[in-house]
Amino acid sequence: MRRARGAGRAACYAALWLLCCCASLAAVPRAGADLAADRAALLAFRAAVGPRLPWDASAASPCGWRGVRCDGAGAAERVVALQLPGASLLGAVPPGTVGNLTALRTLSLRLNALSGGIPADIGACAELRYLYLRGNRLGGEVPEGLFELPLLQRLDLADNGIGGGVSPGFNRLPRLATLYLENNRLNGTLPAGLELPKLALFNVSGNQNLTGAVPTSLAGEPASAFQGTKLCGGPLSPCSSNAPPSPSPPSPPPAANGGNSSDKLSAGAIAGIAAGGVVALLVAIAVLFLLCSRCRRTKAEKSAAEADADGSPPVSVTVASMDSKAAAATKRSSRATANNAKRLVFLGAAPDTPYDLESLLQASAEVIGKGWLGTTYRATLEGGAATVAVKRLRAAPIPEREFRDKVTALGALQHENLAPLRAYYYSREEKLLVYDFVGAGSLCTLLHGGGSGGGGASPARLDFTARVRIALAAARGVAFVHGAGARSWHGNIKSSNVLVTGARDGAYVTDHGLLQLVGAHVPLKRVTGYRAPEAGDPRRASREADVYSFGVLLLELLTGRPPANSVPGGGGGGVDLPLWVRTVVQEEWTAEVFDASIAVEERVEEEMVRLLQLATECTGDRPDRRPPMAEVAARIERIVESALLKADTDDDFHSICP
Repeated sequence: MRRARGAGRAACYAALWLLCCCASLAAVPRAGADLAADRAALLAFRAAVGPRLPWDASAASPCGWRGVRCDGAGAAERVVALQLPGASLLGAVPPGTVGNLTALRTLSLRLNALSGGIPADIGACAELRYLYLRGNRLGGEVPEGLFELPLLQRLDLADNGIGGGVSPGFNRLPRLATLYLENNRLNGTLPAGLELPKLALFNVSGNQNLTGAVPTSLAGEPASAFQGTKLCGGPLSPCSSNAPPSPSPPSPPPAANGGNSSDKLSAGAIAGIAAGGVVALLVAIAVLFLLCSRCRRTKAEKSAAEADADGSPPVSVTVASMDSKAAAATKRSSRATANNAKRLVFLGAAPDTPYDLESLLQASAEVIGKGWLGTTYRATLEGGAATVAVKRLRAAPIPEREFRDKVTALGALQHENLAPLRAYYYSREEKLLVYDFVGAGSLCTLLHGGGSGGGGASPARLDFTARVRIALAAARGVAFVHGAGARSWHGNIKSSNVLVTGARDGAYVTDHGLLQLVGAHVPLKRVTGYRAPEAGDPRRASREADVYSFGVLLLELLTGRPPANSVPGGGGGGVDLPLWVRTVVQEEWTAEVFDASIAVEERVEEEMVRLLQLATECTGDRPDRRPPMAEVAARIERIVESALLKADTDDDFHSICP
């Protein structure tokens, strides 16, 4: 029996040893398969949304691919970071791609064109700490799997189209320190029990359908974190109790029965009704005839001299209430015969909050810009219903048909980096263009301080990444204008015509096409530092001249110096930027070129030099050697990608949580 017991123990040891050997053998191929699975997931990701990614599909390991970072050694090596900000990714991220990168710690897909929803299998990335999806076109709701990431510290979903409510599931992310949800389509209320003990940065602004009270746990956040919502309480104005609904008016009692009245009509009554019907028909025909005649007469009235014959009271066609000084200088009235001579003509659909010429004239407003093509006002309609930008063009004897056709063509130019043109007004004396009010201020004001008058506020602090992203947005807008037709160009590129977003991560180009609209009719103005050397007459622009002006704009961003005669109210200061930069570079003082506030950013010094080289090419003396705007935008995009990649890997950027 003892011998049998010993034999049994030996058999158990042998079986245990065999099991360990099998487990060890199985572990080796599995580790290799994990990296192979990461590679397969990345290739599937590229096929779905990034076919232009320069990844070598023949490489055995993905660890050397652009934007991919690995950790570990040997068989334990895994993909831990996928960072492709601004990489022109397009489309929906399918399941089985990002979700299969189970060792991922950082995922940055910011500033692309990703659509669809957040990958539903994101919860499989249990090691994920940093998730950046800002600036895409993502929709749907936040998937439940995202709340299965216990190590998540930073979550940036801003500037998308994400809907649904703010889920209480965020409470399952105990380490979350940053939660950016602004400028989405979130609705409902913020959860009353939202408790994120390590939360340091929070923003839900720009979600117009968020309502209710700010939770107590978020009451210490700044008011700007909730702007553009319908929330109340906390740092916002107190919540008002809802008034009880007004009682419905009582229904009128049914009419009493006449009792003795006859249910039948006499023959005389029937005859009277018939005669009345005939008369009404004749009157209706006469009214229609008069209306048609009036319409034909209205179309024939092409000049303001004919309008004076009507004798109707004068109608102000300037934005007279905008500025007392401007009103005194521009107070002109004309008598208008036809109704459409007084009409604000909208391009496309009418605005969500309707307004007409009269309400526009009565709006409170202020001058925000003056140029040789006209003056721009910010007009806030009564009750704050809407804010628009109104461009009052300089007097130009352009026929109405030509004006209408050109404005309609400008309104058809729609791009995310162009200020949208919504309406116009035409008369002999006045011509107005109405734009959506976009941006938080001009690039000129941010760089050089002051306003249209040249005094006041100090320049803003703009780091290099913000500047190059503004440059990219402006380049895309101008490139779109250049691609609109054989004779399409901007003609007036300058920093005061670049409107920067509130987050200072994008921009809108304005005044595009105005040179073609009225430029030939306005007097020649003094030479500014943006004008190309071959463009003796600024009223005769070209795409090559636009590229030169944009190159000067890039130099302005890099140096912080204004071009000659470019700052309104600046007294004619500034320098010839292309000449000054060439002189400094030739003297090998390249570091002296850059604005002092960005010269200290050593980690992006390479990107600054690349942007400087591009600006120098754009401002070359020979127009045929300047790069086209499409190429300029593509090169700036690569510089943005590189700068953002360095920002994502910066240890300081990730140090908000211990």
